[in-house]
Amino acid sequence: MAKICISLIGILLLCVSKSISANKQELLYRDPKQPTEMRIKDLLRRMTLAEKIGQMTQIERVEATFDVMKNYSIGSVLSGGGSAPKVNATVKDWVDMVNGVQNGALATRLGIPMIYGIDAVHGHNNVYKATIFPHNVGLGATRDPDLVKRIGEATALEVRATGIPYTFAPCIAVCRDPRWGRCYESYSEDPKLVAQMTKIIDGLQGRIPSNSTKGVPFIGGKTKVAGCAKHFVGDGGTTKGIDENNTVSDWKTLLKIHMPGYPLTIKKGVATVMASYSSWNGVKMHANHALLTNYLKQTLKFKGFVTSDWEGLNRITDPPHANYTYSVQASVNAGVDMIMVPYNYQEFIGTLTNLVHKKMIPMYRIDDAVTRILRVKFALGLFEQPLADYSLVEELGSKAHGQLAREAVRKSLVLLKNGNPGEHPLLPLPKKAGRILVAGSHADNLGYQCGGWSITWQGASGNNYTTGTTILKAITLAVDCSTEVIYKENPNTTYIKSGQFSYAIVVVGERPYAETTGDSLNLTIPYPGPKTIERVCSSVKCVVILVTGRPVIVQPYLHRIHALVAAWLPGTEGQGVADVLFGDYGFTGKLPRTWFKRVDQLPMNVGDKDYDPLFPFGFGLTTNPNHDSSS
Repeated sequence: MAKICISLIGILLLCVSKSISANKQELLYRDPKQPTEMRIKDLLRRMTLAEKIGQMTQIERVEATFDVMKNYSIGSVLSGGGSAPKVNATVKDWVDMVNGVQNGALATRLGIPMIYGIDAVHGHNNVYKATIFPHNVGLGATRDPDLVKRIGEATALEVRATGIPYTFAPCIAVCRDPRWGRCYESYSEDPKLVAQMTKIIDGLQGRIPSNSTKGVPFIGGKTKVAGCAKHFVGDGGTTKGIDENNTVSDWKTLLKIHMPGYPLTIKKGVATVMASYSSWNGVKMHANHALLTNYLKQTLKFKGFVTSDWEGLNRITDPPHANYTYSVQASVNAGVDMIMVPYNYQEFIGTLTNLVHKKMIPMYRIDDAVTRILRVKFALGLFEQPLADYSLVEELGSKAHGQLAREAVRKSLVLLKNGNPGEHPLLPLPKKAGRILVAGSHADNLGYQCGGWSITWQGASGNNYTTGTTILKAITLAVDCSTEVIYKENPNTTYIKSGQFSYAIVVVGERPYAETTGDSLNLTIPYPGPKTIERVCSSVKCVVILVTGRPVIVQPYLHRIHALVAAWLPGTEGQGVADVLFGDYGFTGKLPRTWFKRVDQLPMNVGDKDYDPLFPFGFGLTTNPNHDSSS
C-alpha cells in the first residue's frame, strides 16, 4: 500500500512539473528574458483574427472606453490636435487618463498593452504648461543638430511625464514651396539640412547601439518615446504647395530631394513611419505598394510599423470615403500596418475582417502588420511596464527645458537687414533709452508666437491658453529700469511722431494655422501688419520682427525698415528674442529656405537655374554680443 502511495505521489509530482513547464511555455511572450522575435511569434500564434485586427486599429481617446478597449482588443489610442482629458489638464490628469485606457487593454484575453500616441511636434505642444519649442523651420535656421537632439531629449521627458510613450514626430518633409500650409513643420528646402536634423531621433528614442540590427526599432528606456518619421514621402513637393496634393517627379528626383531623411532615421532605429496624404505621380501614398513595401520595408529594411495619417484611408478616394472597402484593401495591401481610424472603428474592423475572409487581403499581410506593431510595443517595454506613474511630473515645463527653448529661439533668429547703406547698424539695440515703442499684432500674443499645433490643432490667439513669455514681456524684462516701454498694437502716425521715441520694435506676422488651412497663394502679411510697418517705420527708426512659419512678401516695405528679423514661430520662450535683440547674444541664424521677392517666382529653391531671391538660402547677417548694451 505504501509503495502504491509513493508511486501515486511520484506521478502527481511529475504531472505538476509538466504543468509548470507547460505554463512557462504558454507565458513565453511575457518573459522579458526571451528574444523579442521569439516573444512576438509566441504571442502571434495565440491571437485570433479579431485580436490581430484590433491591434491594427488606432482610435481617438474619446472613443477609448474601457469596454471598447477590452471588447475590440484595440492596439493604439491617440489624442488628436487639442484633444485633452480636460481644459488645462494637469500632468496627473493625463497620466490617469492614459492609465484608464490602458487598463481596458490589459483586461483583454491576452493582456496586450495599447500604445498611446500624440503630436508632440515642437515640444509637448498639446499640453498646458508644457515647454513649446520653435517650430522646425526655426530649428533649421539654427544649423545645430546637437541642439535639436537635446530638444528631442526634453520633449521625450515631457511626453513620458504625461504617461504617453509615442509621438508622431519628427516631420522630415522637405518643403519645396512655401505656399504649403505645413512648411513650418519642415526644417528646410535643402534635403541635406533636413537629413542632419534627424539627430532629433537620438534625443527622442535614445542613441541606438552600434551592434543593432538595421531597421529594428530601438527605444532606450522609460524616459524615451517611440518616434515617427513623416510623411512618407514627397509631402513637401506637391504642385503649388497644395496640401495633400500630387508630387510630380521622376524616381531620381524623389530619392535626391524627398528621401534622404528616411534611411538615416531607419538607421537610428526609428519606431514608426507615417504615410503621407499626398500622391506621387498620381498614386496616393497610402496605397503605394511600390514605395511602402518594396522600398521602405524591403529595400530600406524598415522593421517598425507604418501608420496611416488621420483618416488617411478615407482620403484615398475623391470624395473621401467614397469606396471605403477599396480604401481599406488598397492601403493594407500596400503596407500600412496601423490605421488611424480614428472614430469609425467598427466600420474599419468589420470591413477589414470581411476582406480577410474573402481572401482579398492575405493572412500573411495581417500577420506582418501585427508583428511590426508588437515589435514596437516590446521595444518600448510596455509588456513589462504598461502603466505610467507620476515620477516624471516635474519634467513638464521645467526650468531647464525653458532655458533650452530660449537657447533655441536665440539661435533660430535670422537677421535679414541691419541699417540702410551708409548708416550705423541699428542692432543690437541699447537697453537704456528714453522711450521705446513696441507695436504690432504679434508683440503681446503667445498664441500667435507659438503658431499652429499649439494647445489646439490650428493654434489660437491670446495669452490664456498656456504659460510663457511674450516678446513684449521679454522686452520689458530686458531693458534698463529707467527705459519706458510703450505698447500700442496699431498706433496712428500722429501718435508715433509725437511720442519722442528713441526707436520702435514692430512685431507682426501670420496668424496661426495648420495643414490645409495654411495653404496660401499670396503669402502676404495679414492686415494690419503692413500698415503698422508703414506708419511706424516712416516716423521712427524701427526693427521689424516677423513671426511667421515661412518667408512672406516684404520687398515693398524693405526700404522703410531699418532692421529686419525673421523670428519664425518661436514658441513660449519670447525672452530668446530679447536676448539677441539687445545684444546679450549675437545673431547667428541662417535662412533654412530661400526668401523670394514675388510669389510668381515660386517654387524657387537653392540650386535652381533661374535663382533670383530677395535673400538667398543660407543668408543671415551676424552681430557680436554686446556686453555693454546699456547705451
